[in-house]
Amino acid sequence: MASSDSEPLTIWVVSDGRAGIEVQPLGLAEAIARRRPARIILKRIGWKGAIGRLPWGLIPFPRALLRSPAEIAPPWPDLWIAAGRATLPLSTRMRAWSAGAAFVVQTQDPQTPPRAFDLVIPPRHDQLEGANVFPITGSPNRVTPGRLSDDLARFASLIAPLPHPRVAVLVGGKSRAFDLSTTRAAAIADQVAGAVEAAGGSIMLTYSRRTPADAKETMTARLRDVPGTIWDGAGENPYFAFLAGADVLLATEDSVNIATEAASTGKPLYILAMEGGSPKFARFHRDLEDQGISRRFNGDLETWSYPPLAETDRAADEILRRLDAHRATP
Repeated sequence: MASSDSEPLTIWVVSDGRAGIEVQPLGLAEAIARRRPARIILKRIGWKGAIGRLPWGLIPFPRALLRSPAEIAPPWPDLWIAAGRATLPLSTRMRAWSAGAAFVVQTQDPQTPPRAFDLVIPPRHDQLEGANVFPITGSPNRVTPGRLSDDLARFASLIAPLPHPRVAVLVGGKSRAFDLSTTRAAAIADQVAGAVEAAGGSIMLTYSRRTPADAKETMTARLRDVPGTIWDGAGENPYFAFLAGADVLLATEDSVNIATEAASTGKPLYILAMEGGSPKFARFHRDLEDQGISRRFNGDLETWSYPPLAETDRAADEILRRLDAHRATP
């Protein structure tokens, strides 16, 4: 049973556990918990056998087909915040299972009518509309001033000696819309090296799980002699410390999450071109440019300022507003 108004909110964060998916509902839950007392519970779901490969609408009796059926069972939460295709057989039934007690929020575009949820929070570039749709620029994330400050302090010995301007290079990789060949990786590395050396600065480079091994090797080899540090994948990723310690940010154009997290710092953000693209990504990057957040990287390192992107906080406020209205409805 959902809690009363006088008790802390119980929030379930539901995903298949992939980092790039889970960060969105978790970021929203943490933003809500900064506003009201709340208990956040992670629910990482998986499907038995090949069930998860079926179109999600064809999965019958979904709770029984989970690898861990007891993971999704009463007492139900006050807030169900989910992301990803794997969660849809559950999210679309949660209002019925809880008799309306659980307020159901789905991030991203669920590719199904929004009426199945209490609130959908898609990226604006997906162009989803509806009375219970609250579009945002990019995606929800976990970037806060406190987290940036804490991580910068933890990696101070790595970052403090680096000369300014410090340029964080955030590299994604292969996806359905983009690729990073060795040829493109070499071109990016040479362009970055030229700009950083001309400015007398340093690099702080980190790769993602999607960065192709050959592209990573190419970039690392070409940037090895540039002052700075390159995360080699060993130990903890200093990604957030790099965001905090950078004067300028460079991000490949393939990741909405990375670009949105970078934009949350309020620092100059350059976008590195890759091979491929899609209309959705073109709309996303145009949105950032129109807000004065990002520019295409052409080899120059200029500085500008803008209010840090705070879409996670804005969405959290909207969730609470609608939750209160939901609870007030007889």
